[in-house]
Amino acid sequence: MPFPDAVRICFSKYVDFNGRARRSEFWWWVLFTVLLGIVASIIDAVLGTTNGSGSGLVASLVNLAVLLPSLAVGARRLHDTGRSGWWQLLWFAICIGWIVLIVWYVQDSQGDNKYGPSPKASAAGPGGGYGQPPADPYGQPPADPYGQPPADPYGQPPTNPYGDPPPGGPTS
Repeated sequence: MPFPDAVRICFSKYVDFNGRARRSEFWWWVLFTVLLGIVASIIDAVLGTTNGSGSGLVASLVNLAVLLPSLAVGARRLHDTGRSGWWQLLWFAICIGWIVLIVWYVQDSQGDNKYGPSPKASAAGPGGGYGQPPADPYGQPPADPYGQPPADPYGQPPTNPYGDPPPGGPTS
């Protein structure tokens, strides 16, 4: 899924905690929020709107604006791995909670589960799936992966590609 489609889907499902999200949708959204946070921090530095703790007005507003879609896409991503969105509460667990979540976020999609059909299986619209490769790409029959057996059986000395030496000539 391309970057703009992932961002568009996450904003269109602003507070939709139902369904599933593919890995690409989730990780493109994470990249978008990180880049948006960097830009907001630069704007805060230029405008001088940072406070004593280092956060600024613009960055705070941006973080508030992307909080709900971030929670929603995180829940949908966990649904895609067969887990409840409530597992996001592990972010608050000391030390290891975030490690467990990241491991779950990078796991591949499961087939159809109780949260809906696999997003990889559907190819309709933005966020569609990979689908299955065609059985015979480009209309060609499947090629023999091992090729043809050699004309001379293995273990025989190779033939001289230049032919036989002339009679009476030097022999090696």
